[in-house]
Amino acid sequence: MSKQLSRRAQEIIDRILYVTIATVSEAGRPWNSPVFSAHDKELNFYWGSHVDSQHSKNIRATRRVFLVIYDSTVEAGQGEGVYVEASCHEITEPSEIGAAHKILQDRRSVPYWKLNEVTAPAPVRLFKAVPERIWMNDDGERDGQFIDIRKEVWN
Repeated sequence: MSKQLSRRAQEIIDRILYVTIATVSEAGRPWNSPVFSAHDKELNFYWGSHVDSQHSKNIRATRRVFLVIYDSTVEAGQGEGVYVEASCHEITEPSEIGAAHKILQDRRSVPYWKLNEVTAPAPVRLFKAVPERIWMNDDGERDGQFIDIRKEVWN
């Protein structure tokens, strides 16, 4: 693992506020959703979503997500992405809901949902993705042609 890529991945994770969550239904239908997200020191990712949104349903069905945190603020051809394969679940334990809510609140510059607005029976719930592997894109070459490759930066 490249220390430089690991540092860059952490910088992107710390700076970019939105992640794209890729899920799949039990029937195999793919779904992507961009959400505001926050993370803890172990790089667990948290967000709030409506309980009946498609990605929430998919997470309850499969407990799997693939996250992409992409820095699209740079010039064309200079973008970098962090890719996260993770297990995921809806948070139901009250103390964990409180901790996740605080992590999300601390990352926002304006107030987020109140705690009672992300606790059952409220329609919005908090989710936690626990990384299994994390990659960064890097430069590669094949037959003299530039290609985008992935290098693992955390597992």
